[in-house]
Amino acid sequence: MNIGEKIKHLRVKNGLTQQELANRCELSKGFISQVERDLTSPSIATLVDILECLGTNLKDFFSDNTEEKIVFQKDDVFLQENQELGHYIRWIVPNSQKNRMEPILIQIKPGGSSEPDTPHDGEEFGYVIGGSVFLHLGNQKFKVRKGESFYYKPSLVHYLSNESRYPATVLWVSSPPSF
Repeated sequence: MNIGEKIKHLRVKNGLTQQELANRCELSKGFISQVERDLTSPSIATLVDILECLGTNLKDFFSDNTEEKIVFQKDDVFLQENQELGHYIRWIVPNSQKNRMEPILIQIKPGGSSEPDTPHDGEEFGYVIGGSVFLHLGNQKFKVRKGESFYYKPSLVHYLSNESRYPATVLWVSSPPSF
């Protein structure tokens, strides 16, 4: 097993520079560089620290059985209802918060809305499966009907509302995860 190459792969996958990883681990950038090029080997304690900063552990790092779930079924879906705001959220990919994007199905009752979200990095996409919604971006308001989509960078407070007499269903994807 090429430990350095695997550490580099995890670092890049997590969107970290060598300097950022070094800072998180309280190591030098040069040491991280040498580890990634297999010029030096970290102690077990240091390797544990590096792996923890990369979101994994020794067991998973050295395991060759990293089967990633590809297909998700109805039983995998997590459902949350917000009666106050009048919506249901279905997380259609469980544990997607650890991924780079997070898809949900949101059903908004007539007069309901999604939770207002503050500005953040990333991008958001939505496709209206049924009904219609208003997309609120700061002071702007856009009507999105069945069969239409929206796409924006969430640099303003944003949310969806349903001002019709019928429920609306939207496939909504946030990158990075924010729901």
